Amino acid sequence: MKKAQPWIGLLARLILGGVLLVAGYLKAFTPDKSMMAVRAYEILPIWLANAIGIILPWLEIGAGLLLIIGVGIRYSAIFGSALMVLFIIAIAQAWARGLSIDCGCFGGGGTIDPSQTKYLEEILRDIGLALLGLYLLRYPNTKFALEKNKSREPKSSEQLTPGE
Repeated sequence: MKKAQPWIGLLARLILGGVLLVAGYLKAFTPDKSMMAVRAYEILPIWLANAIGIILPWLEIGAGLLLIIGVGIRYSAIFGSALMVLFIIAIAQAWARGLSIDCGCFGGGGTIDPSQTKYLEEILRDIGLALLGLYLLRYPNTKFALEKNKSREPKSSEQLTPGE
C-alpha cells in the first residue's frame, strides 16, 4: 500500500483538481448564471449570493490548478473538501425544502422541472470528492507534484541509535 499511496494521491489530485477547475471555468465567464445558481438555493441574502456567484468560480479554478500541478496540496485539499461539504449541505437543504433546482455545479443552475432534479447523485458525487480531499490531507506526497512535502519519517541522521 505504501508504494501505491503516491499514485493514489496523484489520481485524487487530478480528479478533485480537474473537477474544481472545470466547474469553476464553466461558471467564471457567465457570472449572471453563476449568481442565479447561488440565489436559487434561497439561503443567503441576494447581495451575498451574488458576491459568492462571482468569486466562487475563480476560487475553484485556483484550487483546481494548485491541485493539478501539486502545489499547496494540503491547503487546496482542505478547501476542496470544505467546499464539497458546503455543497452537500446546500443541496440537501434544497432537497429537504422541496426546491426544484439544478445545483449549478457545472454552470447553469436555477429552477428546473421537479423530474429533472438529481439531488442524491449530486450529494454522492460531492461525498466522493470530499473523501479525495481528505485522502490528500492525510497523504499529500503524490507523484509528479511540483511541491515536495517533507516526509514524516526521520532522516537517517535523526534516527535513534539502539538503546536510546
